Amino acid sequence: MSPEQLLSIVRHYWPSTEEYYLRGEASPELERLQALWQQELKKLDKWWALLDELEVELPGFNIGDGTATSDASFRCIAYSGRTDPHHFAVVGCLSILAPVLTVYGLEFEETEERRRVIRICFEPLPAEMQQPARVMARKIEAGFGASALPREVAETPIPLFVEWRAPPETTLFHALFASRPEIIP
Repeated sequence: MSPEQLLSIVRHYWPSTEEYYLRGEASPELERLQALWQQELKKLDKWWALLDELEVELPGFNIGDGTATSDASFRCIAYSGRTDPHHFAVVGCLSILAPVLTVYGLEFEETEERRRVIRICFEPLPAEMQQPARVMARKIEAGFGASALPREVAETPIPLFVEWRAPPETTLFHALFASRPEIIP
């Protein structure tokens, strides 16, 4: 899909002004997004089956679900099994707005008190993230008929308000997948 086609889709689900956010109300666009989530949540069993498949295909990784209905995608996470303070996770996203997916990585360090993201990694991913990213992308594509969204398209700026993002920093990535990709459970 072209950036223009994707923008046309996401305009239907994200507002072009912050008026409703400032009033603490759901805009008509956000109401449509929540209604779409009610339909998409019927696919949750299929999504959980994907997580089960990832557990088999990615031994040594802890697999989890990072889906949040405030965003516009199902998200799965493969946490590295490393035991040193520096860890990484690979996150696979399946948009509910268009048949597209993306995979990205996070490097973080964990202390007794909290986990701190050191870096968000997009294409090209560091070497240790590439194999789990390929597996995730392949499984999401096969199971849900989505195709990978090229990074240059994902980075297209859009004039919409997506949760905590406002123009000019809002991109198609934020509207299709996650407004705060660094936040995972």
